[in-house]
Amino acid sequence: MMESFFPYSVWDCWWLAPLAFLLDTLFGDPKFPWPHPVCVAGRMLHCLEAPARRWDTPVAGRAAGFICLFVLIAAVGFAVWLLLVLPWLGVAAAVYFAWAGLALDSLVTTGRETLRQVEICSPDQARSAVSMLVSRDVNMMDIPLLRKTLADTLSENFTDAFFAPFFWLLVAGPVGLWCYKAVSTADSMWGYVAEPWTRLGFACARCDDLLAFVPARISVIVLWLTDRFFQAIRPGARLWKGIWPGFRAVAEQARGMPSPNSGWPMTVCAWLCGRRMAGPAVYFGILTHKPWLGPPESSAADWDKASLLALCALLRWGGLCGALLLWFVCAASAIV
Repeated sequence: MMESFFPYSVWDCWWLAPLAFLLDTLFGDPKFPWPHPVCVAGRMLHCLEAPARRWDTPVAGRAAGFICLFVLIAAVGFAVWLLLVLPWLGVAAAVYFAWAGLALDSLVTTGRETLRQVEICSPDQARSAVSMLVSRDVNMMDIPLLRKTLADTLSENFTDAFFAPFFWLLVAGPVGLWCYKAVSTADSMWGYVAEPWTRLGFACARCDDLLAFVPARISVIVLWLTDRFFQAIRPGARLWKGIWPGFRAVAEQARGMPSPNSGWPMTVCAWLCGRRMAGPAVYFGILTHKPWLGPPESSAADWDKASLLALCALLRWGGLCGALLLWFVCAASAIV
């Protein structure tokens, strides 16, 4: 049954997910003459906004947002499935959509380039660079706060950019991956608690919360295992200087975040790097009070260039560790 509706899942195609991960690591996002599938999904959602606005009332607004999300998921999922079942071209389409759905290299590369601009450019240019990655207001931020904001978004997006897509690629093939990417794209465009997205974005945010629920929590184990592995092979040259507080302490902090999923990778990264994340932030002119994640202020160091580079390394190696772990578990279950 899974093979019929979700071709190229790990249970009937063991090689696709490792190949997609390798292509993403070596080449980053695929660059071809046609638009990236995420851009296509974004344009589709943009076209749905105008008719949805006609029904954006206190009574019908959430229903309109749900209908738009359903149409987007159905259109994206069916288009990918249709290309996968084409004779001869189906395999090439599967490789392309699996590769295009993973963005670990893009996340780390963009993070390092933004950090370079924060370190060498003027404060205004640094704010402009960070503003391209976050939805919060950066106009009043100084350089230390820009570094922390960059650390926040890199660790938070570990799940959205790579770990959840890879999880759904294994479970449901490129069709499942791109259904998730459609939801994630909709959440990034509409999923805000502030107006004018309070009602239209409700379904997008809740669906994204649901689909990333399991991957976000597995990411804690994956990043912790990455740290343990490096301690074992390089005990005298550990990249991450934080102290592990235990899974219970991480879970308690992560559950305090407004988003059900973002707090998990952020909390583990904050503790492993020995720095703080989250805290109060301004979104669309409104001050949002979020809890601080990581060690207490008295024992936490400030984010600097070295610690951000270490965070990028943690995410890259954590992606490799997580990909191997998830692939092995799923492949082993197929054999059993």
